[in-house]
Amino acid sequence: MKISAAVAPAFWGAVGGAIILAIIGFNWGGWVTASKAANMAQTKAQTAVVHALVPYCVDTFEHMPDAAAQWVKLKKTDEFDQDTFVEKAGVVSPPGSKLGSDTADAVASACADKLVALKQLGGTQVSLNK
Repeated sequence: MKISAAVAPAFWGAVGGAIILAIIGFNWGGWVTASKAANMAQTKAQTAVVHALVPYCVDTFEHMPDAAAQWVKLKKTDEFDQDTFVEKAGVVSPPGSKLGSDTADAVASACADKLVALKQLGGTQVSLNK
C-alpha cells in the first residue's frame, strides 16, 4: 500500500496542532490533570472545614470554665505555639469528630488567631495584667 505524498504533511500538521492545543489548554485553558484536580478539591474541602469550625472553636473556648485565665495564657504564649495551646485546650472540633492532622492544625491556627485578636472574651473585658 502506497501512502499519498499529501498525507505526511497533513499527519505532521495534525500532530503539531495537537501539541499546540495541549500547551494552550493546560497553560491558559484551565485544563488540569486528575492529581491536580484532587489536590484542588482537598484544599477547598479543608478551607471549608476551617471556616465552619473556627466559630465553634472560639465559642467553645469562650465558654470554658477558666476561659479568662486560659485566654490570658494564650495571649502570652509565643505566636508559634498558640495553635498547639488551642489544640491542647480541646476546643478545635466537636467531640467525636475526626479531623486529619493538617485540618486540625489549620483550624487551631485560625482559631488562635481569632482568639488573640479579641479585645473582649465572651463580652467581658479581660486585663492582661493579671
